[in-house]
Amino acid sequence: MNAHVSQGSWPVLVLNADFRPLSYYPLSLWSWQDAIKAVFLDRVNIVAHYDQAVRSPTLEMQLPSVVSLKSFVKPTTHPAFTRFNVFLRDRFACQYCGSPEDLTFDHIIPRSKGGQTTWENVVAACSPCNLRKGNLTPAQAKMFPRQTAFAPTVHQLHRNGRLFPPNYLHDSWLDYLYWDTELDP
Repeated sequence: MNAHVSQGSWPVLVLNADFRPLSYYPLSLWSWQDAIKAVFLDRVNIVAHYDQAVRSPTLEMQLPSVVSLKSFVKPTTHPAFTRFNVFLRDRFACQYCGSPEDLTFDHIIPRSKGGQTTWENVVAACSPCNLRKGNLTPAQAKMFPRQTAFAPTVHQLHRNGRLFPPNYLHDSWLDYLYWDTELDP
C-alpha cells in the first residue's frame, strides 16, 4: 500500500521486518491513519514518531513517522513491465537525446515491423524524438538508443530510484533510507 501524502499530512515510512523500505521509488509511505490502524491490528511496530499526537476521549498517541512490519514481505524478484518502470530503468531520460521532458515510450523495432512490447524492445523517449523516429527502425531513422534496452532487476530499479529522492524526507526516516549505499571517504 502506497499513499500519496503531502508534507503536512504526517506520512509514515513503512519498513519491512528487516528494516529496509518496502520500496524506494515510489518510497513506501502510508498515511498516519493507515499506520495507526496497523498498530492497533498488531501488524506493525512503531520505530519512530513525530512530535504531533492524536487524541481520543480515552487515548493520546504520538503519530508514528516510521513503522516496521511484524511479518517479512518477500520482495518481488522480477519487476512488473510498466511504463513507470521503463522510465525508472532509463532514469527518466529520453534514450535518444537525454531530455527528461514529455516522456513517452518507443518501440525500438516498431510493432508494425514485428517488434514486441517487451523490456528488450521498449525505451523511454521524449515526444519529439518519438515523432521523429516514427515507424522506422533505428537504422532507418539513424537514431539509436543510448543504452541497450534490457529487463532490469528489482535491485537495479531500486538503485535508480535512489537517484530521485522524494520531495519530502522527514529526519526520522534518514537512518532507514539509503543505508546500503557506498559511503563517501
